[in-house]
Amino acid sequence: MPAPPQQVDMRVMAAIVASALFMQNLDSAAIITALPSMARDLGEEPARLGVAITSYLVSITVFIPLSGWVADRFGAKRVFMLAIALFTLASLACGRSTGLGELVAARVVQGLGGAMMVPVARLLLLRRVRKEEMLTAMTWLTMPAMIGPVSGPPLGGFLTDAFGWRSVFYINLPIGILGLGMVAWKIPHVPATNPGPPDIRGLLLIGISLALLMFGVETVGRGVFPPWVPLSSLGAGLALGVLAVRHCRGRARPAVDFSLLAIPTFNQATLAGSVFRAGAGATPFLVPMLLQLGFGRSAAEAGLVSFATALGAMAMKPLARPILRRFGFRTALAANTLLAAAGIAVCAAFTPAWPVMAIFLLLALGGLSRSLQFTALNTLAFADVPQPRLSSATSFFGTAQQLSPALGVVLATASLEASAALHGRHGLVTADFSWAFLISAIVVAGAAPFFLRLRADAGEQVSGHAAR
Repeated sequence: MPAPPQQVDMRVMAAIVASALFMQNLDSAAIITALPSMARDLGEEPARLGVAITSYLVSITVFIPLSGWVADRFGAKRVFMLAIALFTLASLACGRSTGLGELVAARVVQGLGGAMMVPVARLLLLRRVRKEEMLTAMTWLTMPAMIGPVSGPPLGGFLTDAFGWRSVFYINLPIGILGLGMVAWKIPHVPATNPGPPDIRGLLLIGISLALLMFGVETVGRGVFPPWVPLSSLGAGLALGVLAVRHCRGRARPAVDFSLLAIPTFNQATLAGSVFRAGAGATPFLVPMLLQLGFGRSAAEAGLVSFATALGAMAMKPLARPILRRFGFRTALAANTLLAAAGIAVCAAFTPAWPVMAIFLLLALGGLSRSLQFTALNTLAFADVPQPRLSSATSFFGTAQQLSPALGVVLATASLEASAALHGRHGLVTADFSWAFLISAIVVAGAAPFFLRLRADAGEQVSGHAAR
């Protein structure tokens, strides 16, 4: 009888399911570099093209709560493959869009695929690893996926300059086909279970609430609609959100299991982690825009400089485990939050006179700190979650994880437009980006006090840190 292939399976599965993260991260990183070119071609203001990012992220956020139930009901492997296929086909539709409306609609469908793809990929892995292997598994899962952000900015810039912005979406086609083949070949079948009926009312309340809130935040003060429209949307979204929370807390199998927040490690990784992600999520949007609109760089040049952040992120991956073992989650998360905030604040000082290499090095250092934070948060969130509740936990955490970058892009675009409006300008200048970076840094720093509320021994089973 052969020995159990637990360790080999964990690494092989992590590398394969990371193909989904690779495709998603490549898409997200590449489209940011292509935004100015897309804006010119579609006849839109560059800042308004942020809706092409937020619509995708909001779509993911709305549909993720359903992913855990769908994976249990139809089998995680089957759902994972269907999600990859949907994401790939939606990418084709994005590339064929002729207007902002078509692009946003295709991005919403793409978000539906992403909503089922990434959380189910994480669930496939978490169900096959032991607690002490979790940090290693998360490192294996995220390291291949980091190739997406590394190659996204320069690849997006090159493709945009050489073949046009549509090719940024077409690059997902061969990646999606390869990912489908690898999953079909290597990932073992996961039988479907009977999770009971879905909480339809809860899913509708949460989905409509999030959609209304993001629509209101995206349009308030923009002049796109009359002032009462975004304000009404925000009010209705908040009201439905309260109803959704009350409904879910009274259900045995809710759409979102808020009782998971009673687990301290899941609580802080989800809530404080969302604050951190919202502030940090503005930076990947701001840097390529600053380099092109503020410094007059080409899309390819902006992509190569933005490449530094992801390069720093990859360099941190092998260091994450020793750091967390030495300092523990509480100290590492709180201290690193402040380092990440400082790295974002420094970007406010960038001017066209700065040497490109200096900007590259500072962005790489910022990537180091953000990578450590994301690895720690992704691991801590599931450190104390029981196996039977993993489906609910991955859905809940995935919702928060995807909502935060959407808020980050909204924060960035709102800061840019507010700065320009306050100074009576119709176009963006370098000073507008400086204010946006500073606001993002303040939001990131605001997460530090929450991480200090963790116990000194929080997550020690997965980090290996022995608190004194």
